[in-house]
Amino acid sequence: MRLEVDGEHANIKFSACHFIAGHEKCGRLHGHSYVVSVKLHGETGEHGMIMDFVTLKRALRRLADDLDHRVLIPANSKRINISVGEEVFVKVGHKRYVFPLEDVVLLDTEESSAEEMARSLLAQLIAAVKFPENVDTVELGIHEELGQSAWACHKFR
Repeated sequence: MRLEVDGEHANIKFSACHFIAGHEKCGRLHGHSYVVSVKLHGETGEHGMIMDFVTLKRALRRLADDLDHRVLIPANSKRINISVGEEVFVKVGHKRYVFPLEDVVLLDTEESSAEEMARSLLAQLIAAVKFPENVDTVELGIHEELGQSAWACHKFR
């Protein structure tokens, strides 16, 4: 069976800006209104459910809220130099940015692509939620816009 939380309809969204260093178009600072969705695969367990929707949506909203209205910087990038103090200084090629610390989220990724963010958010979700034993697989999708998304997958067994 499959359980799905559609972030568009469940209002699990965040707006943020980012850039992808070295990319011709996406290398410019720009933003998206992201939507986060999740699919769980497994058999029904307690109470005839794969998992309680409320627990899952609450955790997803916390993750999205942490990224909302922030500048997303990939902290592990080999192409970006980052210096963090009261402000975050970012140097990429000939460009230099200075952001207030409270406006920035340093992602545990090499890039700020939808693919890397999906992988990172999935890891955070797995760390934050105790999934029932009947859940075999969890997939997390980041939608940059309608019809354009990246999905990461984790199999428990």
